[in-house]
Amino acid sequence: MIITSNLSKTYNSNTVLKIDSLEIPKGQSFGLVGNNGAGKTTYFSLLLDLIQPTTGHIKNNNVLVNESEDWKPFTSAFIDETFLIGYLTPEEYFYFIGELRGQNKADVDALLTQFQDFFHGEILNQKKYLRDLSKGNQKKAGIVAALIGNPEVIILDEPFANLDPTTQIRLKEIIRDLAHKKGVTVLVSSHDLLHVTDVCERIVVLEKGHVIKDLETNPATLKELEAHFSGTAMAMQEEE
Repeated sequence: MIITSNLSKTYNSNTVLKIDSLEIPKGQSFGLVGNNGAGKTTYFSLLLDLIQPTTGHIKNNNVLVNESEDWKPFTSAFIDETFLIGYLTPEEYFYFIGELRGQNKADVDALLTQFQDFFHGEILNQKKYLRDLSKGNQKKAGIVAALIGNPEVIILDEPFANLDPTTQIRLKEIIRDLAHKKGVTVLVSSHDLLHVTDVCERIVVLEKGHVIKDLETNPATLKELEAHFSGTAMAMQEEE
């Protein structure tokens, strides 16, 4: 379980995130949505100890994220291409991540075999460095690397962006399988309301750093979210 308590992040007197309380149970597929600047990436960065909170804390399976590294062996993430090592080939990168997570070459190869259809023949055995792949293929490599070592918590920031429709559909299957069949806690942030409602059983809406909606996904959730953001857009126009 991931427990957020009295969490805030402030830059130069500007508070960009303030979450009093948020609990994400083990095995939940959790979606985080909001406009640019809502605080989604800030929250994920705090969860991964990439930045320090101004107040409060996050506990990942009872480990205080900003005070201990004991959460790292069971947590993985792909936020953007900066998580990759550009001068490595995909294979070299996968084996490197495998070593960090206690997996041998055979373990990694067995995992990669499961995602041949996700790669579409564009990742492995191409004799290309990661930096030379397209944005979409870099994302595919980063997502699969995040699955190495059977993590209990996986964090994906905008995982559907830059992916073609076929790959997006396959990614949805992967996320559902992780959460529903393997009990992995999967956190997804996305600007695409359709995708996030398709794969997440719960969706939290952030606005200016605050949680303003916490929804269990049902057939009406997409329309509710669309209505909310449509209203937000109209309010912004009126302010202008």
